[in-house]
Amino acid sequence: MFEFMATSQAARTEATRGKLLDATFDEVYHNGFQAASLNNIVAAAGITKGALFHHFESKQSLGYALVDDLLAPILDARWLAPLADTDDPITVLQTSFRRHIRDDIKAGNVNYGCPMNNLAQEMSPLDKGFHRRLETMYDTWRATIADALARGQNAGNVRSDVDVRATATLVVVGQIGIWSTAKHSQSAKLMKDAGEAMCATLETLRGTVNRSRRSRR
Repeated sequence: MFEFMATSQAARTEATRGKLLDATFDEVYHNGFQAASLNNIVAAAGITKGALFHHFESKQSLGYALVDDLLAPILDARWLAPLADTDDPITVLQTSFRRHIRDDIKAGNVNYGCPMNNLAQEMSPLDKGFHRRLETMYDTWRATIADALARGQNAGNVRSDVDVRATATLVVVGQIGIWSTAKHSQSAKLMKDAGEAMCATLETLRGTVNRSRRSRR
């Protein structure tokens, strides 16, 4: 019985923490971290402010958990995991750009940009904890793309003369630019056009094996 009660309490604690992080994501995504209201967060989560401070000692620690426990897994699911084992990174990247642009337009996120980049732009110059966490995520993203491009070169799917590290940086900068352009322009069309321009640029990196396979389809 005691073990069951402890397990139930642990599940409730984790559920409350999850609700807080989900509410924090929405509040920060729409208003920025500095302007984010703890009152709005606890109201959206359906808990008390006392419960919030039971889980997080400060707004800063809540923000760090947002990066570690929500934004990092989102980055992994959207951009890293699809590249993990592929030797055809060009196609994977093109598919990812088109899918996420389409989904974000459908969800109405065009007006708000990329949550990771928004937080990096706002908080990295102000807080070393945010800067360290977010830059680690960007480093991992660039390294994952570079590794996939190198595998693609070995398989003949990426041109041998491509500088994989520079190209990885370009892809990440391109994602930042596309989502930021959509945010400031408030234009789904411009976002789609920019995404297709990125996909066209990626197409120029295909190796001879990949081009031969695609021509036979």
